[in-house]
Amino acid sequence: MTEEQLLKMSEKDYMNEAQLAFFKARLQQLEKDLLKNAGETTEHLRETVLVPDPADRATIEEEHALELRTRDRERKLLKKVQQSIGIIDSGEYGWCEETGEPIGIPRLLARPTATLSLEAQQRRELKQKLYGD
Repeated sequence: MTEEQLLKMSEKDYMNEAQLAFFKARLQQLEKDLLKNAGETTEHLRETVLVPDPADRATIEEEHALELRTRDRERKLLKKVQQSIGIIDSGEYGWCEETGEPIGIPRLLARPTATLSLEAQQRRELKQKLYGD
């Protein structure tokens, strides 16, 4: 199934088996890619290069720090991806955890780990902006 076919489906078909299978496959591929990136980072960081020039050494250390920050973000995303796969298995994927309304296919295509409808997410962000975390 393609994204176009998914978007053309009627609202009464929302989160049918074909749609759930599409999103599960997409999330599993994302999980596989994230795990592959983590492995590559580990290998890359093991390749320690001794450089006598302090400026070159600083550059390498900065690159490593940037790579580690990126992998930390990916680690957090991996957790959300794995939770989303579990939600698919439980049959609750695609529904807002606050309101129980459909999250919507376009939003799930853009962010397959979404757990809130667009309106609920906007309300949450506004509340965070007003009152802080």
